[in-house]
Amino acid sequence: MSHPVKGIDHCFALVNDLDAAAAQYAALGFTLSPRGLHSATKGTANYTIMFPQDYFELLGILNPTELNASRRSTLATMGQGLHAIACRIDNAEAAAEALAEIGIATQGLGSFSRPVPLPDGSEGTAAFSTVSFTPDDTPLGMVFMCQHKTRDTVWIPELLDHANTACGLGAVLAISETPEADALRFQRLWAEGSVSTEDGLTTIATGPNSAPLILATPARMATLYPGLDLSATTKGAFTALRVKVRDLEAVKKCLSSAGIDASESASGLAVGPEFAAGVLVEFVHE
Repeated sequence: MSHPVKGIDHCFALVNDLDAAAAQYAALGFTLSPRGLHSATKGTANYTIMFPQDYFELLGILNPTELNASRRSTLATMGQGLHAIACRIDNAEAAAEALAEIGIATQGLGSFSRPVPLPDGSEGTAAFSTVSFTPDDTPLGMVFMCQHKTRDTVWIPELLDHANTACGLGAVLAISETPEADALRFQRLWAEGSVSTEDGLTTIATGPNSAPLILATPARMATLYPGLDLSATTKGAFTALRVKVRDLEAVKKCLSSAGIDASESASGLAVGPEFAAGVLVEFVHE
């Protein structure tokens, strides 16, 4: 079988206070979905920020349950922020089988669904199947695979229009003490994964029309975002989310209206993790 993983589908931030995080991202100029409630046993809920090809998710714990004990432990030990990358696949069960054949272990194969409020006032269902890579294959954060069974109730057209003109994931960035070694481990998770290093930045390409993963040492990452507090991002996972926008002036207008100071970055504008629930958010022109 061939490698089944086609790129990055979405990523998520695990946050301390879900509604407070949603308010922060709304202030940055993003359009958020209505809050999606998961099952009582999961005890969690989410908001999504949708783009034409991918998306970003805020995930929070509403009630402590046995099923979310590991999430609560993660928040307690690593802090809120950008914890996970979800990969594109066609079928979760087939992906697990194909990966096993090429020597990549997986875990946690399963399916779930949640209700989705629709623009016409009705309610739909979003259904997914997921399977995760093992911690041995993921040197930072969590990387799993997601099969969408009901795309029309996730990619709702009304959610694609953002005041800040955001239109896609530009990159996921992470601090690594050993970026080149970690990159080689990450590379094998994607069918078209490849690694290149330039100017102290090690980039893992993840496939066509897919955001790359970029690794850098703490010192090198600090030079990308001077003046921003990287220590307020999650520990041992992902540090920054680069978001493509059509108009940086629209971003500036949104941030100014919210009283948020943006910092110039090498690629665009960046806001510190204190404004984005533990995620450093960088806006770059598409």
